[in-house]
Amino acid sequence: MKQHVQGVHHFALSVPDIAIARKFYIDLLGAEEISGTEWEPGNPWIDAIVGLDGSAARTFIARLKNVQVEIFEYTSPRAPDMDPARPVNHYGYTHVGFQVDDIQATYDKMIAAGLTFHTAPDMTTITVDENGHKLGFAATYGRDFFGNVFELLEIHENDMIKPV
Repeated sequence: MKQHVQGVHHFALSVPDIAIARKFYIDLLGAEEISGTEWEPGNPWIDAIVGLDGSAARTFIARLKNVQVEIFEYTSPRAPDMDPARPVNHYGYTHVGFQVDDIQATYDKMIAAGLTFHTAPDMTTITVDENGHKLGFAATYGRDFFGNVFELLEIHENDMIKPV
């Protein structure tokens, strides 16, 4: 059977402030902004695609190594406030995972920027073998400036999870 899906092109988030989203994705995660656009109300083609009447938004796409993120700030219609403590067991997308080279350094940088985490990464889950190779992985969940949950992962050789 032929596979029609070539891969994941992007994931997308709607945020209340696109400038703050840029701070998270560009400044803290190091993503590269590759495009951006905006539209005003009265575009029936976009309204049909997004399923909203009279939509207007600012948007950008940023590349994070092997995946892209698309960020929308809808100016019309405005969304109701999101619960910044939305539990991850609620239906819908629960989180996006970012594989990093150094989870402790990334965590420290994000804490310094004012982000919150459910817990600090447990670095005892990464060991070093007799040849100096790291083994295992560490992970933790944090929340971006809007309360969206993300996961940081540092992955080395192990039997449970594979790196990208």
